[in-house]
Amino acid sequence: MWPLYYYFIVFVLLLLMEVVYFKIAKRFNIVDKPNERSSHTSVVLRGGGIIFLLAVWIWSAFSGFSYPLFLVAVTLAAGVSFIDDIHSLPDSVRLVVQFVAMGLMIWQIFLSVPGGFAFGESLWAKIAFVVIALIVCVGATNIYNFMDGINGITAGYSLVVLATLAIICTRISFISDTFLCVMILAVLVFSFFNFRPRGKAKCFAGDVGSVGMAFIVLFAIGMLIARTGDITWLILLLVYGVDGCLTICHRIMLHEDLGQAHRKHAYQLMANELKISHPVVSLIYIALQLVVSLGFIFLIPNTTLAHWLYLLGSLVVLCLIYILFMKKYYHLHEEYLKSLRGE
Repeated sequence: MWPLYYYFIVFVLLLLMEVVYFKIAKRFNIVDKPNERSSHTSVVLRGGGIIFLLAVWIWSAFSGFSYPLFLVAVTLAAGVSFIDDIHSLPDSVRLVVQFVAMGLMIWQIFLSVPGGFAFGESLWAKIAFVVIALIVCVGATNIYNFMDGINGITAGYSLVVLATLAIICTRISFISDTFLCVMILAVLVFSFFNFRPRGKAKCFAGDVGSVGMAFIVLFAIGMLIARTGDITWLILLLVYGVDGCLTICHRIMLHEDLGQAHRKHAYQLMANELKISHPVVSLIYIALQLVVSLGFIFLIPNTTLAHWLYLLGSLVVLCLIYILFMKKYYHLHEEYLKSLRGE
């Protein structure tokens, strides 16, 4: 653990960097303009989540570049996402970059935790494991991006995940505790400008922020899974996972283009059709994930069976909540779409 004044220095640096970025964004017109698919109604600076990438670089500089491949990976993924924030890139380009970057990140986990993943001795088992891990992690990264649609949700949800990981780190040494602390500071700085009611946010995270943060939390969770051999730690992302995956399934059933922007996530219905304020919606997601995560850590026995039963039980409950919510309120979104078509 660093001396306390180190964290103060890092916090001040991050705050100054964010303010400087705002000036750059204004100068080069890096903004998010609202449209019929948006959950905001005014022009807002885009890319404020670049502070997460800068936080990784600051921590790396202070820590002797402990995770070099991860640093390259998150810089590559977030960097291309920042370019996409400024000038839209083809989906294929972004996906290729994400797979390459995720491969580097997984390689870093292998190097940091030798023998941490128990996936068998055969070459085919190893290849299968890496392929599945790549697909799951890239999918999770894009879901993290999809869920970044209202003020405060990325900041608040990420804060819960990182704080939970910090608690776990006091029990299981799986990653540098200073890394988690610096990432939490970055989220707090960003939250000051973003965790606000509709129309009041100073900036949005942008793809650079949501993708960058996805890599950060997936790296930390990956290190935890490698250290413990317990894949059920993915429960730390369960609330986002349920909303993201079920919304994708819903859109497939509607024969929609998954690459097209939409407003069908549960949080979007809350914010737009039900007119619930952005901070309140974000707090709902924060509370749900906090309850699930803390229950997993403190309430159940530390056994494989207990972990899987808790994960499956939580998954069923959250899926039921999502389905019942959509069954009751999705018609409001259909009415909104009809109004756009003039019906």
